[in-house]
Amino acid sequence: MKFLSTNDPAASASLSDALLSGAAPDGGLYFPEDFPEVDFTGFKGRGLSGRAQRLLTPFFDGDALAPRLGAFCEAAFAWPVPVCEPNSAGDYWTLELFHGPTGAFKDHGARFLREALDALGDDADPFTVLVATSGDTGGAVGAAFEGAERARAVILFPKGRVSPFQRHQLTCWGDGVTALEVEGDFDDCQRLVKQAFADRDLSRAARLTSANSINLGRLLPQMAYFASAAFDVLENTGQTPGFIIPTGNMGNAVACLWARASGAPVGEVVIAANANRALPDYFETGKYAPRPSAATLANAMDVGDPSNFARFVQQNRLGEGVSAVSVADDAIKARIRAEFETKARILCPHTAVGAEAFARLDAARKSAPWVVAATAHPYKFRETVEPLIGEAITPPPAFEAIFGRKSEAKPIAAELSALAQALESGQ
Repeated sequence: MKFLSTNDPAASASLSDALLSGAAPDGGLYFPEDFPEVDFTGFKGRGLSGRAQRLLTPFFDGDALAPRLGAFCEAAFAWPVPVCEPNSAGDYWTLELFHGPTGAFKDHGARFLREALDALGDDADPFTVLVATSGDTGGAVGAAFEGAERARAVILFPKGRVSPFQRHQLTCWGDGVTALEVEGDFDDCQRLVKQAFADRDLSRAARLTSANSINLGRLLPQMAYFASAAFDVLENTGQTPGFIIPTGNMGNAVACLWARASGAPVGEVVIAANANRALPDYFETGKYAPRPSAATLANAMDVGDPSNFARFVQQNRLGEGVSAVSVADDAIKARIRAEFETKARILCPHTAVGAEAFARLDAARKSAPWVVAATAHPYKFRETVEPLIGEAITPPPAFEAIFGRKSEAKPIAAELSALAQALESGQ
């Protein structure tokens, strides 16, 4: 299979080349030239890693990485991804994506990408994985790439725009992982990454690749948990489920739509955004208007110009049965309280955006089963959540290994020259 650039669909690359470069040479994002028709009856009796391998095999067909796909899937799905049944009639299913080492859905894609780059890399000339994060991606990348022999990771995060635990989780990794605290917001971090890739000399000297959702190595494995959850809910209910996906940069939403385009039994898809309204406004008006990001309680979704929108509009068939809603901070707080009081659920602010989107569906749409993607563990946002529910949140066991680590970050200006200097100095 070939992968095309959103800027020039006539330009194509193999899967290995697309993974290595992150973005296309023309600045576009890679997308599949076509979608295979996967036989999902083959999911029955398989675990998630086996299902992921079955789903992704056509995308790896003919590529040098194809023989390693099974190992990649085993590494990426080495922890549970439960699909929890509704608490009561008329409630939603929950796809719990926060059981990995850093408590976020991005653990899966980051671990998959690390395995792929290890397979493609060179011990004597390692890659630099450059990643901008609004909160969760950087922690997942740091955990995945710590100690990697064929890649180092450089994480850019916005000063003052992540939770205290997120900041610690972004800055506590050693052995080839560097955290840069940018004087700016997430959009500044993302702009610096794009500028670094566009600078041919800098990109070549540092052997840059990306671990943001602009990289196919992130999106392809994320397809698997949506396809698997859809299959399980269909098997259980006899109905095709809809999905509600909290999203900022639109990567998780595009992964779900790619799974549907490959034949997964996915019905409607609702993109649940916070107060950053670029996507909801597009679905309401048909006009895309990026704008500076606004700080919200669901900070990992504070994105004013979602990168993956380019993939969405390039593939027209993805837009069928897709809508978007915007959920402000007051509604996030109210939903966290209501879910705890009425259902004993403890939600992170991002998952609460999804739960609020479900609550706003009309009765006719709720007649079908719905799955809300629970994207992060609520402990990561305990400063917000605990006062709302009136009790302390117990950290998951995976976090115990993080608490005692030393935190270290280098402050830099939101300028390419500052990033280039950090890359050249190895910091």
